[in-house]
This record gives sequence, C-alpha cells and structure tokens, in this order.
Amino acid sequence: MQVEIRADKKSMSVRGYVNVVGRDSRVLHDKTGPYIEQIMPGAFAKSLAAGGKVELRFNHRKILDSDTLKLREDNIGLLATADVTDDDVIAAAERKELRGWSFGFVKQKDHWKTDEDGTRHRYVDELELREVSVLDKTPAYIATSIETRDDDEVLVEFRADQPLEDGVDYIRQSETTTTTTTKTMTPGDESVMFCAQKTIEVYKMKRRM
Repeated sequence: MQVEIRADKKSMSVRGYVNVVGRDSRVLHDKTGPYIEQIMPGAFAKSLAAGGKVELRFNHRKILDSDTLKLREDNIGLLATADVTDDDVIAAAERKELRGWSFGFVKQKDHWKTDEDGTRHRYVDELELREVSVLDKTPAYIATSIETRDDDEVLVEFRADQPLEDGVDYIRQSETTTTTTTKTMTPGDESVMFCAQKTIEVYKMKRRM
C-alpha cells in the first residue's frame, strides 16, 4: 500500500493491491479444518462488471466516502485507489499505523481439490465484492459474518492479503515556498555603485594604454 498525505493534512490518497489473484493464501480454517485458498483470475473483474456497489471502509466498520474509489483487476490482482478525507484514517496515517488492505465478499462459485497429503485447496471462481477496507490493525486473515438479505442468510467472508511491498510506503507532500527578496537602493547606495563603476572604467582604460 502506498499512502500519500497531502500538505494540508486534510486529505490523503491510498493505492495498492487489495488481493493478488492466483496466489495461495496463508493457511485458513473452516469447520472441516485447515485449507489454502486462491481467488481465481477474472473473479474480481466479473464482479466489478456486474456494477454492484463496493464500499470503502475503515477496518470493515466505518463507511468512508466511496466517490473517489477506483477498482480494477489487472494481471496481478485487484488494484484500488482512493482519496480519503476521514480524520481517523488520516490520523492513523500520520502515526504510520496503517497496515494494508482487506476486502469483504460473498462467494458465488468455488471448487475444491485435495492433495495426496490431505491438504485442501479452495478456488474462488466467482464472487460478489462487497467492500474494501483500509486497516490500521493486523487482522486475522479470515473472518466471517452472517448477513440476512432478501429473507436468505448469506455468508460474508473477509480477507486481508499481504501486500507485494514490504509494509506501507508513506509519502508526505511538502509545500514549496519560493521567497523573493527585493532591495530598494538608497541615494547613498547609488552613489557608491556609481563611484565603483567609474573606478572600474578608469582601471580598464589604464590597462588598454
């Protein structure tokens, strides 16, 4: 994650990969036991193309202004950029306490495979992206909640991915002020300069003679 704090400290921009697709997660756990997960390439792109609202949040709880949130999936993963004006997030950035990204989703389609050693692998083929969060804490990689929607219960899953970069890159804008000093010469200064110029002219004439 890259964080750029504006010079006025009233806003900041964040940018980075929320998740890297096609890459094994850390070991997760469900009721059956441990497993390793991959978000398949194209899953985020398909969800974004569906046009559903994706919220920008702080620690999955506080809803932030999502107007500047831009999301796209490229050949690496889900890339997010946003401008943040929330005082709590900016204060956490000032203290260099931000830890990265997380996202919440509802699984639409997945498939499972089991290795010869018994390791289970989950592949999320399709999902409904619900929100992306800026974090100031290092969360558990997996968390879930049950949500009632249209009289049906859906399982909302949360993931926190480790960034490609080592930690968070903080950039602070600085105000560049150019000061121009103008000096007004007094008649005395002008007289001294006139005498100096005449002395130089006389010296040059002597050098030519």
